[in-house]
Amino acid sequence: MKLNELRDNDGAARKQKRVARGPGSGKGKTAGRGIKGQKSRSGVAIGGYEGGQMPLYRRLPKRGFTKPNRKEYAVVNLGLIEKFIGLGKLDISVDLTEDMLVTAGLTNNKRDGIRILNKGEIKSAVKLVVSGASAAAVEAVQAAGGSITLPASAAE
Repeated sequence: MKLNELRDNDGAARKQKRVARGPGSGKGKTAGRGIKGQKSRSGVAIGGYEGGQMPLYRRLPKRGFTKPNRKEYAVVNLGLIEKFIGLGKLDISVDLTEDMLVTAGLTNNKRDGIRILNKGEIKSAVKLVVSGASAAAVEAVQAAGGSITLPASAAE
């Protein structure tokens, strides 16, 4: 295969709609916008406009709060760990750290840490060293003969 032979799969990329390119294109003259009116003009944001009255999004009260410095964990399920062990991408003879899980491809990056959840089942006795884990995940790993090591602050 050569560089000039590379191309997308069929149906992977749609052709761009080219408007205002003459009557033969089917989208000439008014470019599919109809005749006159606010929607035929450029620079129109009609979404939240209610004809001059106070828009709904401004009438309703604000609720809630988003903590600006909250921690965001990458989530990894036990079933996925078991699958990667079966494929030979993870070695259970050593402690599995967060960096090893990222290198194996379980998650793209570890963000503020990796949190293990109990989805799927684990049969291998793994030793995990991660930032967080659900109580059910810790129980499942221990039942399989493994262990999860958490930092002192993340223990649940």
